[in-house]
Amino acid sequence: MSRCVVFDVETPNSHNDRMSSIGVVIVENGTVCGTYSSLVDPETYFDRFNVMLTGITPESVKDAPSFDRLWEDIGPVMESGLLVAHNAPFDMSVLAKCLRAYCIEAPRFMDYACTVRMGRAVYPRFADHKLDTMCGNLGIPLDHHRADSDALAAAKLLIDYERMGLVIDDYVRTYDLASCRTLRSAPSKR
Repeated sequence: MSRCVVFDVETPNSHNDRMSSIGVVIVENGTVCGTYSSLVDPETYFDRFNVMLTGITPESVKDAPSFDRLWEDIGPVMESGLLVAHNAPFDMSVLAKCLRAYCIEAPRFMDYACTVRMGRAVYPRFADHKLDTMCGNLGIPLDHHRADSDALAAAKLLIDYERMGLVIDDYVRTYDLASCRTLRSAPSKR
């Protein structure tokens, strides 16, 4: 895979339909070649649990862009390569719900890969394949539940998997943004 857009989102509440932070890491030919992160004003309430988990409060995001403003900058980046995330169906669903909430036009189908699925294939003997477990086992620095750190850690996992001989193309799936679900098979025409 020549260009991957590794991303991670944090959410303000249990609805998981808005984001309060996003981290994006561009990986090309096995090398990190760009990073981006931003707090996001979710324009909704925060649950205490999410605040404790992420450290992001309503005050933290009061000067941050809303998702629709942020998408103007990151949309072209997100659409420029294969999307990759750790536990990707979660991040893909949050992205899809944000696009829908702000009536943003985007491709209906987006290809993605999940570093959890790939990790199970490369390291089947690990006790689990959570991000903090994987990073601890492989010596990858992680400030967990910080979108920029989580995205960079997932990017480093991706690079490690490729070095171990994993073929990323074998793990590509298609997400239907309109129905917020992974397709069982790729659509015939996009």
